Amino acid sequence: MASPSRLCQLTLSGGPCTVYWYTNEIGNEFNRETMTYLRPHLLEDALQWLATERPLIMAGCTDIYPTTQAPSLDGPLLDITALDSLRGITLVDGWRRFGAATTWDDVLRADLPPAYRMLKQAAREIGAVQIQVSGTIGGNLCTASPAADSVPCLMALDAEVELASVSGSRRLPLATFLTGPRQTALRPDELLVAIHVPPHAEAGLSGFAKLGARRYLVISIAMVAVRLVVDDGRIARAAVSVGACAPVATRQDQLESLLVGSQLDRIDSLAAEAMPLIADSLAPIDDIRASAGYRRMAAAELAWRTIGSLRVEAA
Repeated sequence: MASPSRLCQLTLSGGPCTVYWYTNEIGNEFNRETMTYLRPHLLEDALQWLATERPLIMAGCTDIYPTTQAPSLDGPLLDITALDSLRGITLVDGWRRFGAATTWDDVLRADLPPAYRMLKQAAREIGAVQIQVSGTIGGNLCTASPAADSVPCLMALDAEVELASVSGSRRLPLATFLTGPRQTALRPDELLVAIHVPPHAEAGLSGFAKLGARRYLVISIAMVAVRLVVDDGRIARAAVSVGACAPVATRQDQLESLLVGSQLDRIDSLAAEAMPLIADSLAPIDDIRASAGYRRMAAAELAWRTIGSLRVEAA
């Protein structure tokens, strides 16, 4: 009978450690395969090893096998879960900083302004509870799925990503970081260490809406994130982002311009102009979940419904 179990022996000595995987089969001796694995406690150690070894980076590992399409992880592996500087939500010089290894459960439990409600709503729909306590905000971005639930929300928050390497760090707007399906601007020697939200984006109310074949545990057909800042009965600022309807989630610049300055009690009159603006701006695909045409209509409807619910709340 083939082996029913595997044993793992780790030796940690402050640097990369060798992990031995043993498979016991009747009639055979133990077979040993080796791989290198590092779980550092200092960011500088992680960046140094990243620069020299080009390892596979591991955080929540909720999507690691689908992403790699490999039957096993052969290494080298860099586990960033012991880096305290990559975990937690803090204020730094007025900007809200989300460490890249912050989990979705951390986001749900955090005391955040109403502008982040859409991010919390998205967090509740990222897999089951087991995924939310393991999956990370940075991993969701680096996977760069067109249907990543967090991306429209973070785009509507004007988020920037912080990338670090042994050569230094740099910050990019999220829209610049995401370059295509499963593609980012991350260099081979860089690590996503944090997401930053500017002070102005913490104003207003927000909402997230998602359409799928069922309520939970589903890849989106379309999704939207909306943030509105209302002043004296008028929309002072608007941020609307649509996901799962293009290679990368997109901000709806024309729609935002149409909304800004509008009186709340006259928003309904803009529907005939707004809905085509949304639909025509998208570049969805036909796939097993929905046709491109359906996605266009669904995204426009979701966006307008979310705007309508926020209008009622702000009135």
